[in-house]
Amino acid sequence: MYGALQGLKVLDFTRVLAGPFATMILGDLGAEIIKVERPLTGDDSRYFGPYQNGVSAYYISINRNKQSITVDLKNSAGRSLILELIAEVDIVVENFRPGTMEKLGLGYEQLQQINPALIYCAISGFGHTGPYSTRPAYDAIVQAMGGIMSITGQKGGPPTRVGPSIGDITAGLYGAIGILAALQHRNVTGEGQKVDVAMLDCQVSILENAIARYTTTGQIPQPSGNSHNFIVPFEPFATADGEIMIAIGNDKLWQKFCAITKAAELGCDPCFMTMTNRYDNYQTLRPQVAAIFRTKTTAYWNELLNNNGIPCGPINTIAQLFEDPQIEAREMLIELDQPIAGKLTVPGIPIKLNKTPGKIRYHAPQLGEHTTEVLANILGYSAAQTADLRSTGALGKFEKE
Repeated sequence: MYGALQGLKVLDFTRVLAGPFATMILGDLGAEIIKVERPLTGDDSRYFGPYQNGVSAYYISINRNKQSITVDLKNSAGRSLILELIAEVDIVVENFRPGTMEKLGLGYEQLQQINPALIYCAISGFGHTGPYSTRPAYDAIVQAMGGIMSITGQKGGPPTRVGPSIGDITAGLYGAIGILAALQHRNVTGEGQKVDVAMLDCQVSILENAIARYTTTGQIPQPSGNSHNFIVPFEPFATADGEIMIAIGNDKLWQKFCAITKAAELGCDPCFMTMTNRYDNYQTLRPQVAAIFRTKTTAYWNELLNNNGIPCGPINTIAQLFEDPQIEAREMLIELDQPIAGKLTVPGIPIKLNKTPGKIRYHAPQLGEHTTEVLANILGYSAAQTADLRSTGALGKFEKE
């Protein structure tokens, strides 16, 4: 076996990020992903920079392990073809605005009549219920509405968007989790179901203790910069030549830190003995800890603290990730040889399974690259049948044909 999900067929109507990220996860774990794209233009992300040899590196980075077919969903012959495929696949994933697939005759209620075992995952900005359901959404919108921007940024500063598109990414992750849960239910009962994932819901779900803080204290959480709201010291400190991030998460670690840095007076000071003491006296404590770190280099502190079991690490740039031995050992940066674009580095697979490991089996597809192959392998179409279907305008034209 080349993956835990080998044998599962996914019809992927997604584009841009949230949906493609979910289906990439399934593809990495062995599922067969058939990416349905619009003729001529395809996924919007094919036109997002940066580019290498005229090919979108953005698209390449989240569409590996997929086959691309082009189908015009507004064409009656194209819709009929999709319905044929529905009977042969296990999972459908889409991230259109709610109502779009229904208007095309391809919504969950319509498709489950053809394939009762079908798992239908819909990822959208606000979900398929509620007053905002039909609104359009992008990552920045749900980060803003979901509360996460209000607690991100420097103390006293304006709300700040998180760097990666976590509105999309978390929805993709939850989408994949929901699909796997639905698969387990199907394994037991034989029945499929709809998985409804909203980007806004996902943002609320990852607010960690912000909601708990508000409900228990009545105070509205604010940005805390790089420090923790309750754990001290838990933030970056300037060293003699850079910065280091430390996370002293309990009183035992605090005492060990004081011992190895020869700061016994801090460890004995009743103002700093417990986590609560250190939090209450943060303004007094921080300058003293900062003075310790300024005496040595980042490399010195990184080695000393790690050798003594105190969590810490350098604040790496993206460039420094390429030199990190842990990243290399875990194969988290993989070089692909992409047609036209050439060699390109993409993130590796973070889920490590020892029996059925994930694998990057093939590169992100060119638009419509696998149309003929997929129709032959899944539906038994001959070359002549595919050519006839193409003549109706249902499939578009693959650039190599």
